[in-house]
Amino acid sequence: MPQEYEAFIRNIKMLTGIDLALYKEGQMKRRLTSLYEKRGYHSFGDYYKDIHVNPGVLNEFLDRMTINVSEFYRNAKRWEVLEQKILPGILGSKKKLKIWSAACSTGEEPYTIAMILSNLVPLSQIEILATDLDVNVLARAKLGMYPERSLNEVPQEIKSKYFNQEDGFYRVADEIKRRVTFKRHNLLADPFEQGFDLIVCRNVLIYFTEEAKNLLYEKFSASLIGGGVFFVGSTEQIFTPGKYQFETIDTFFYQKK
Repeated sequence: MPQEYEAFIRNIKMLTGIDLALYKEGQMKRRLTSLYEKRGYHSFGDYYKDIHVNPGVLNEFLDRMTINVSEFYRNAKRWEVLEQKILPGILGSKKKLKIWSAACSTGEEPYTIAMILSNLVPLSQIEILATDLDVNVLARAKLGMYPERSLNEVPQEIKSKYFNQEDGFYRVADEIKRRVTFKRHNLLADPFEQGFDLIVCRNVLIYFTEEAKNLLYEKFSASLIGGGVFFVGSTEQIFTPGKYQFETIDTFFYQKK
């Protein structure tokens, strides 16, 4: 059994990029055994054989492994503001924006940014950096395969244009995937790139201490060009934006002075 599970871990990593060895072994093994027994498999070997050839089984496995707390167009009204007010304002005469989706989780956020921006500029002009600390969510993001519940707020025309339905799941179109570069990055420990026009970091800062938040606001501000915009989550309002050279230009949007 241990060797069989180890082979399963190796095979899954080769197939998906997800490293199950990073999870607690006893807990993960119980979870997976329960899943495959429920589906009528008798071993990890049998289960992997089907994962390898059956997209529906693979998608169910992925959905179970990376608990998805994100979704496309989360808080849709804010994304409308981004599309109709913020992006046109920072695009101006620029053809290309430098954009960072920080702590991007399983990829819904940077893909949403690319889809919104595609309404304003040609796809070839879109480049988005998307980062997260967790290599497993990044592997899932690169695959670009999501359950239907992640698409609850996606406008129908975008859903038709940029998603392909497969076995009850939705795959992000390759032309959108190509606009996003995923990298591992630790917000608290790693240096930040500079020169961004837009940084999106939503529903993450609530997990940090006030001291860490202050440090991150300073680092995000330093990473933006003058006139660049910082977009935060709906529970993350900055009450003293001037302290970080920001001014509020809409609810949850802050512009670097």
